[in-house]
Amino acid sequence: MIEDENKKIRKEEDLEISKADLERLEILQRSNEKIGRQLTINSETGSLEEINELRGLISQEFENPEEKYNTYYKGIEKLLRQFLPKGKEFKTVRRIIRDEKSVFLNNGKKKSDNNGIRGSDERMTFQTNMNEILDIIVKWIAESQNSFELYRLLYDLNEKFEYGHEQYDKSTLNVANAMLKLSQNK
Repeated sequence: MIEDENKKIRKEEDLEISKADLERLEILQRSNEKIGRQLTINSETGSLEEINELRGLISQEFENPEEKYNTYYKGIEKLLRQFLPKGKEFKTVRRIIRDEKSVFLNNGKKKSDNNGIRGSDERMTFQTNMNEILDIIVKWIAESQNSFELYRLLYDLNEKFEYGHEQYDKSTLNVANAMLKLSQNK
């Protein structure tokens, strides 16, 4: 008889604990039911409410592919083709400048890190990065159009974000260093 009463008391205790655990379990299950939704407790009513996080994200501005295309091809690339020095003798200068631009647009990924393969596509970078490069190029065109100055601006930008720079063979490295020195002596 005492044994039956002990079992009954244990069951009642288990039920009391179980009710609290059941409530917690229900909350956990409801929070995991739908991805992108979160449960919150309404402070006024004390009831559980769902917040649809995905709806909140939709109201934020997403990357715009058309804007990226226009910024990259009709802005950055068009201006570089138009204003960088032309001709075979300036090919190395153009490549060094474009490499600095690419390092920034690829968030620091360099071809020299992976045997000539960057592993990233600068055309798919964040819109803010593209806009920053475009602003630098437009400012450069308006102020100097000196290719050494553009190299220094891009070099400094990569330094600011601690992205580093492409590693070159000795002759190309000498050209890059000379460009940097010439831009500082203006």
